Amino acid sequence: MYLMRIGAPGAEKPVVRVDDLHYIDVSDVTPDFDEKFFAAGGPALLAERVATGELRELREFAGERIGAPIARPHQILCIGLNYSDHAAETGQAVPDEPILFTKSPNTLVGPNDDVRIPRGSTKTDWEVELGIVIGRRTSYLDSVEEARDCIAGYCVVNDVSERAFQMERGGQWSKGKSAETFNPAGPWLVTPDEIADVRNLGMWLDVNGVRRQTGTTKTMIFDPYVIVHHLSQFMVLEPGDLINTGTPPGVGMGHDPQIWLQPGDVMELGIDGLGSQRQQVVGPR
Repeated sequence: MYLMRIGAPGAEKPVVRVDDLHYIDVSDVTPDFDEKFFAAGGPALLAERVATGELRELREFAGERIGAPIARPHQILCIGLNYSDHAAETGQAVPDEPILFTKSPNTLVGPNDDVRIPRGSTKTDWEVELGIVIGRRTSYLDSVEEARDCIAGYCVVNDVSERAFQMERGGQWSKGKSAETFNPAGPWLVTPDEIADVRNLGMWLDVNGVRRQTGTTKTMIFDPYVIVHHLSQFMVLEPGDLINTGTPPGVGMGHDPQIWLQPGDVMELGIDGLGSQRQQVVGPR
């Protein structure tokens, strides 16, 4: 099942995508794809109602804005240096366990919304990533296998970053990750049953039509199940939480010479089976 939210910012309605042209409006069933929805087992309940024909009225997409596929989460957690080939391009050692940092939840925007360069930025960068959405309250999982049942679905994420803020200003990485618009997500949340193998998905990102990132989740150091199990040992994961799982090689920081985003640039990115995004880069407020 493919869950989407369409409409103006702050007024998105939840829908189930049927195909490129049609969707089913489920706003009478749930007001949003939020913590309450996921905690109640909403994706499974929706799938059952669609399968039985209870929810069957098809509507046509009419150019509506696509919002992030989930409402603002309780937290956005991020894993750094999680692809062996990306760690190599940055000259950093492969980590022994997942590197964790956080990103402000208010960075979440739609997959085709503008990305704004923050004031004082000199090194704004791109990162195509696999996003995990948590399906139930989770802590102290006993095994990696248990993590499968805790995942509501997957989505494309662009973990936009400001490298000078992140690397050169001291403190935590979160400073370089939490500017407004720095977390485009979507276009849809794909439930796990739709994905044959989440550990074998092609990924790509273009800037101004030039391919900058080409990768695959096969080179993840810690796969989604390991990540969820690991994080559950240190914190409570809430329904609807988003986890950005790291990026393959080809980020601007990894090029020689380095490449940074400028106003007017266009980023296009996607992951096999999870859809694609397109963002225009705009200047500071």
